[in-house]
Amino acid sequence: MSYILNIETATRNCSVALAKDGETILCKEIAEIGYSHAEKLHVFIYEILKEVNIHFNEIKAIAVSQGPGSYTGLRIGISAAKGFCYALDIPLIAIDTLAILAHQVKVEEGIIIPMIDARRMEVYSAVFDSNYKKIRDVKAEIISEDSFAELSENSFFVGDCQEKCQEVLTKENFKFIPEIKFPSAKEMSALSFEKFAKNQFEDVAYFEPFYLKDFMLTTPTK
Repeated sequence: MSYILNIETATRNCSVALAKDGETILCKEIAEIGYSHAEKLHVFIYEILKEVNIHFNEIKAIAVSQGPGSYTGLRIGISAAKGFCYALDIPLIAIDTLAILAHQVKVEEGIIIPMIDARRMEVYSAVFDSNYKKIRDVKAEIISEDSFAELSENSFFVGDCQEKCQEVLTKENFKFIPEIKFPSAKEMSALSFEKFAKNQFEDVAYFEPFYLKDFMLTTPTK
């Protein structure tokens, strides 16, 4: 029996989930206009452990969303995760933030495009197939009407920047799912357990967030 504490703070959503053998037991999260991670994160952790009646020494690993995302949010989440790993002498697991977001969508056919807002028309994005295999790496890019123009299959967009992107991404095969805005720690449970089973751990001393600051400008063809 393996308890893993999952922490997701890459966006406005401050999210914590406790999982047992890859299944979420309890998740607490809040997405506020102003970032409340510094105030809420540790409160959520202690509340979850108390409600589930689990002690810190029963946790086998800490998993954290690695980015891309908010600089402040990532620093808070990863600093907390590393602190717990040091104190408890347990391994650190890092999960791709966009993969976490993509796993909130289930599609029979087509592809999934998770996007995280990076101000103006800038986004962090990746492309996954219906089995969650990454088929295009994470990019920082400026969205234009020509973005993703090469995609002919149904493409499902999720993330907190859909409203602005929907104005320019108007192809018939582009599908937006507005109710899915933020990555959540509850979607990390299966992902972190898979890495735990394979001993895919990070070096606690040297691990850093994946900020991905550079942006790729798409030049219009018209």
